[in-house]
Amino acid sequence: MDLLAHALASYTLKRAAFPRLTPSATIAMLVAGTVADIDSLSKFAGPSAFLTFYRTYCHSLPAALLFSLLVTFPFLLRRNGPTEKQISPLPIFIAALAASVLHLLMDLCQSTGVELLWPFSTRRFALDWLPHLDLWILGILLAGILLPMLSRLVTEEIGAKSKGPRGKVGASLALATMILYIVLRFVLHGNALAAMESRTYRGGSPRKAAAFPESASPFRWHGIVETESALHDFEMEVGPAASFDPDSAVTSYKPEPSPALDAARDTAVARRFLQVARFPKATVEKTPDGFHIILRAFPYSSDSISGLTVHAIINTDSSGNVLSQELAWDPLSKEY
Repeated sequence: MDLLAHALASYTLKRAAFPRLTPSATIAMLVAGTVADIDSLSKFAGPSAFLTFYRTYCHSLPAALLFSLLVTFPFLLRRNGPTEKQISPLPIFIAALAASVLHLLMDLCQSTGVELLWPFSTRRFALDWLPHLDLWILGILLAGILLPMLSRLVTEEIGAKSKGPRGKVGASLALATMILYIVLRFVLHGNALAAMESRTYRGGSPRKAAAFPESASPFRWHGIVETESALHDFEMEVGPAASFDPDSAVTSYKPEPSPALDAARDTAVARRFLQVARFPKATVEKTPDGFHIILRAFPYSSDSISGLTVHAIINTDSSGNVLSQELAWDPLSKEY
């Protein structure tokens, strides 16, 4: 999820569940709810660092606990004046931890995946329910924040007094609406997968399938199906009267098995890449010295799906011995 959505979600959570936090504690909660995205800065250190850090260490449950402790620590050192009320750090820590966990849950619903259990496991978890930029969630959260402000201006203008913490009802409704929206995405995702897995593609049966969300509409999905010999890429509608034609898919055939391809897949950079790529696709090119092999995340131009702007390049000699290997930015990526 993008940084703005995380900030709005953290502030909405604060208004709904922790409405009496002080301004300084609110800032701590906002920091805890967004700081995990600092790992996106790893792209400035190069493709290898990006593949290592993006959505890994900072997007884990231990990291959420650590970030919550760090933002609470200044309140442990703070000394209040004789007339000031003592602020307990425990509610601040609980609020910060809630914002951190909310961040992880929102990213878990996307397709890039997060290593929730690091350092105990490097497995990535991805539910494929939400796109990276979800305009509907942004609209829901903004409405939950702005509409109560407008309502308060109206009530103050007519001299009425509002009861309870300001914005709590609106924020609670926004969170409830967001949860219902995610449940809708979950149901539609299941329908999309069921439709994809019940078809055949160019005469081949699905070995692996995934439905990825699109931002504009919860009823529009991007499907990828892997068969024994090819990868199939297509757009599909999901709904009561929706259907799709599997023959409309764009098909990309896998290369023939070869010693050079086997050697390339066994290299260190390929193993790192294959840990992240949901649908890896290899291309093999004959060169005067041997073979030039590239591993990319399929489909190449949809970074909102794969989350990858990196590909692996391996060169071998004619016998399949590795001459060079590297991770590089993918020139076919939309984002790089």
